[in-house]
Amino acid sequence: MELFRTTNIDWLGKKWYFLGFSLIFSVLGVLSMLFWHHIPLGVDFKGGTQVRVAFEQTPNEDHIRQAMDRSGVHNARIQRVSDPSGHAANKVIIALPESTATDQSHDAGRQSVESALSANYHDSAFTVEQVEIVGPTAGKQLQKQAWLATLYSLIGMLIYLWFRFELIYGVAAVVAVFHDTLITVGAFSLTNQEITLTVIAAILTLIGYSMNDTIVVFDRIRENLALSRRESLHDVVNRSINQTLSRTVISSGLTFLTVLSLYLFGGEVLHGFSFALVVGILIGTYSSIAVAAPMLVAYQDWRVSKGKSVTLPAGKRAKV
Repeated sequence: MELFRTTNIDWLGKKWYFLGFSLIFSVLGVLSMLFWHHIPLGVDFKGGTQVRVAFEQTPNEDHIRQAMDRSGVHNARIQRVSDPSGHAANKVIIALPESTATDQSHDAGRQSVESALSANYHDSAFTVEQVEIVGPTAGKQLQKQAWLATLYSLIGMLIYLWFRFELIYGVAAVVAVFHDTLITVGAFSLTNQEITLTVIAAILTLIGYSMNDTIVVFDRIRENLALSRRESLHDVVNRSINQTLSRTVISSGLTFLTVLSLYLFGGEVLHGFSFALVVGILIGTYSSIAVAAPMLVAYQDWRVSKGKSVTLPAGKRAKV
């Protein structure tokens, strides 16, 4: 099935617009991670206690925070929980900082929350539904493992593409995937949403999804290079992207609709996971066209300008 049969878009001619778009969102994300919200790690990574409480009536977040302060529980983060329909439910998540969940006293956070609520509400007015407790040692280990999992996946893909294609293909693909990951994490920082283990799982999924999309474009480029050795690499890359455009729109479009449904109707448990997929699929599809493919042409043009031998079959310099 093909949606576009006669597409002839000059994608590489718009590379400066793509570069500007990527720079804006990348820089905003980096600034947020460095100066504004930083990287909002969840209880999985920084340790602490997270208590999910259901109330008989709609709770007042300020009242709950004041109740925590009066009981000596400071710096608690109160988050309202929404039901799958998007309406506010009578539930909140009370997240306490890591100092309340030491390795020696894992239950201190839960007891402090229950004591604070009991002192200000009737026992029948609230119910503790769920408690998540992570000690600081375990949180640091999980944080290290998450970084290593992401790093190893990128290195593994670089090595695979090096042998499957050429080194420049692998470098271009890894740069594009790093671009996707940076913007996705930046989106979490800008919106001040916590990054949990499920979000890391989503990011690793996006790395594979984006890489697969990039490989499809690269494979078509390689096929066309073998058939059009006298054509400029600029034209070959443009034609290859246009030829794979239908496949890209159909596969990415259907996946995007699925994860968008999860984000809108999946409820609080899937909110972070689905948000990462929504952002990542959009950026991952974009980067295969606007980041990875132009890097091949830029690298070839750089070698030609330096008088070095070309590494790709199409040796003519791209038209500017």
